[in-house]
Parts: sequence; C-alpha cells; structure tokens
Amino acid sequence: MKKIDTSYKICIFICLLLTLAGCSKESDNLADEQSEEMNMSEEVTQTEELPTEEIAEPIITEVDWSDYFDGINGAAVIYDLTENCYQIYNQELACTRRSPCSTFKIISSLIALEKGIIVPDDSIRTWSGEIFWNEEWNKDIDFSDAFHASCVWYFREVIDEIGRDVMQEDLDRLQYGNCDISDWDGRLNSNNSNPVLTGFWIESSLLISPKEQVEVMERIFGENTDYSEDALNELKQVMLLQGESEADISIYGKTGMGMAQGIVVDSWFTGFADTADKRIYFCVYLGETENGNVSSAKAREIAIKIVTDY
Repeated sequence: MKKIDTSYKICIFICLLLTLAGCSKESDNLADEQSEEMNMSEEVTQTEELPTEEIAEPIITEVDWSDYFDGINGAAVIYDLTENCYQIYNQELACTRRSPCSTFKIISSLIALEKGIIVPDDSIRTWSGEIFWNEEWNKDIDFSDAFHASCVWYFREVIDEIGRDVMQEDLDRLQYGNCDISDWDGRLNSNNSNPVLTGFWIESSLLISPKEQVEVMERIFGENTDYSEDALNELKQVMLLQGESEADISIYGKTGMGMAQGIVVDSWFTGFADTADKRIYFCVYLGETENGNVSSAKAREIAIKIVTDY
C-alpha cells in the first residue's frame, strides 16, 4: 500500500513539473510577443517622427505696374514657379472675387475634353438658327472656332452635358474661387435673360479673384496636374495666341468680359506663358471705370506687355 502511495506521489510530482514547464514556455512566448509588439510600435513611432520636407510659402511682392494700365482700374498677378514668387499689382483688387465670365471656357473645355464630351476632330455643333449679336455665332461651329469666338451657346450646351455633379466635383478639386454653381441657369445675370447665352459663370453665382485664377492655372498646367496629357495638349492648342507670341515666348490664355445692365463691369485675360527656361502663370483684370474704357481686348493687351517684359 505504501509503494502504491509513493508511485502516486511521484506521478503527481512529474505532472506538476510538466505543467510548470508549459506555463514557463507560454510565459516566454508571451514575453517575446509583447517585446515584438513594442519593437514594432517603436518602429512605427520612429517612422511617424521622421522629418518631412516642408513646402516653402511663396513670396509675395507688390509691384507698380500702373504705367501699363494708364489710369484704368485694374490688377495683375504673375506667379513664377521657379522662383516660387507672386508679383502683384493692386493687391486688394487682385484678391477680390468677381465673375470669371468667358475665362471659364478654359475650365469647361478642360473637363469636356477629359470626359470625351468634346472630341476636337468631331466637335461641330448645330446652330439653332437664332440670330445672335455676334455674327461668328450664327452658324454651325466646332470647338476651336467656338473657343476663339467665345461662343456662349456652344459652351452652354457643353456645360449642360458635363452636368452639375461632375462640374461641382472638378471645381472643388481645382479650388476654383467660391465653387458656387447654385445659379446653374444664370438667372442672376441682369444683362441677359436668354437661357442659351447665360449661366452661373456669367455675372452670376460663381466668383473668383485674379490671384485665384493664377493658382487654378498652375493646378491645371503644373507638374502635379490631375488631367491627362491629351486633354491638356488639346486645350493648349486652342489657348495659344497666334501672332502674339514671339520666338522666345509662347503665350496661352483666354479673355472674358461681363456686363451688368449694359455696362462692362469685368474684363479678364488669364493663362500662362512659356519662355526658354521657365513657365509663368498670369492674370490681368480690369474693373468698371467711369468712362467705360475697359474690354477683354484691353486686358489681353496689358497682359501681353507685362508678360513680355517680365
């Protein structure tokens, strides 16, 4: 009986030893896992704490370009990406939001080209037969001619085909002024009630400043653009000023002009210029004056002089 008790005790002792060994192994494994997790946490923390390259804020320089404006109420902005520098004439007006008018054809053309709504080789739209004040609009017209003639009815159709959702998405992505397309049909326009000749971009809900115009140009045509090379090349082709560019500089842009109750209140020319060694983005804006001596043609003339002399 004593032998049996002794054997029994030995068995119990061995079981206890095995149990303790197992617990010790599990404890070691748990410790190893905890140590590994701590090391991974430290690695993540170290990765997160790695210094990132800071993007320098652009330099803003106020300049006196009053001689170019010859007494006209206006503003001008040039952004030199190479120097990371803005040169601004009349900073208060340059930061004031106004209706983009036909400069918005840059945006509507870009989106339509990107989405396949405009296919340059097959872009003719049929004239309704309605007689408009601009003779160049009174015919079937293709994309290039419509852009150069600033044909409103053509781009009204294009914008309606783009649609509100896509338009809003792209304006938000481009941070285009106030991004407000709420007056889609342009009912706020006090100068024109013809639905084929107005919209949110013509003296209506959408507003943008000259400085913001320049920033949008850089977002479209800069290195970090979200748009395809094909769409950009087609857009650049219609924006290139034929006969205005010199051998060492190519100027791309679009005019815009808006009226309220028969008076010109906004005149624009915005775009970019390529020189031998850099690209600069620009915008010239002319506001309402007492003598009414403003026009988009005048804004373009001033912009070309400033850019050429830059």
